[in-house]
Amino acid sequence: MNSSSKGKIGIIGSGLIGKSWAMLFVGAGYNVVIYDVVKDQIDNALIDIGKQLAALQERGLLRGTTSAGEQFQLVGTSDNLRQCVQDAIYVQECVPESLEMKLSLFKELDSLADKETILASSSSAIPCSKFTENLTNRHRCIIAHPVNPPYYMPLVELVPSPWTEQNVIDRTRSLMTELGQSPVTLKKEVRGFIQPRIQYAIIMECLKLVEENVLDIEDVDKLVKDGLGLLSAFLGPFEMNHLNDENGIRSFFASHLDEADSVLSSLGAPVPMDSSSPLIREISNRLESVVPVKDLVERRRWRDERLAALAKLRSDLDKDRDSC
Repeated sequence: MNSSSKGKIGIIGSGLIGKSWAMLFVGAGYNVVIYDVVKDQIDNALIDIGKQLAALQERGLLRGTTSAGEQFQLVGTSDNLRQCVQDAIYVQECVPESLEMKLSLFKELDSLADKETILASSSSAIPCSKFTENLTNRHRCIIAHPVNPPYYMPLVELVPSPWTEQNVIDRTRSLMTELGQSPVTLKKEVRGFIQPRIQYAIIMECLKLVEENVLDIEDVDKLVKDGLGLLSAFLGPFEMNHLNDENGIRSFFASHLDEADSVLSSLGAPVPMDSSSPLIREISNRLESVVPVKDLVERRRWRDERLAALAKLRSDLDKDRDSC
């Protein structure tokens, strides 16, 4: 371990999410060990992390106070799970969204990790209680669900199980804040957590607008990216409407009560998100005509560059506000 490190972090899984978590932790000065069962994937992940850190530094977007080279020196790899988690203060699991896989992995972690180590999962939908109930150290387990891509999207949903200790919740939230992330803590487990619930509600209404021939597919995307999306980059829904009404949010709710009830009562039943349905096929064909599957990697790079620019803008604006 690097002598200047703040401590050791274990990352389980070397995919997109695992690499992003590793970059966040080394940016804050932690020593990271990435574990994966596929050695070639670990080697490729290490190369990619080095390239990404260098590119971030070149664009002035690298987090932390040390150079890309210094941060890269904090990244290690292992194909031995015990070696990855031994002496770690925190472990972040980033395996596929499979209950069976998480049950097996956390059973191993329960016996291998130190008794004070926090065991966090990047699960996007499976609650912690589903794969930790029978563990000896279940009180140290928690969900820390990032938004993809985590390096540019600071939100992290912290979802404790009914038996997660408050100390574990507090330590995890403090750690996420130290990384520069923006943690929100759920008071209880709910199906789908929060970010996916809101996302599903939006995509469901968008599907209805297309199905009922209210808007074209392109105009639905435009509606969000050139409308609510711009405001949402800086404001949440409550503050957005607090500012939109001349007399604040109390007045907003009072003046929009009848309209909201009327609109909400007209929404009807959810549209099945069946990939074989004519509606989903139509949307898929239209999107793939604009961005073919073979070009998704390049388009994601385009997305990440814009998210990086937005992150820098937000950071600069926050600095200007703090200096006022």
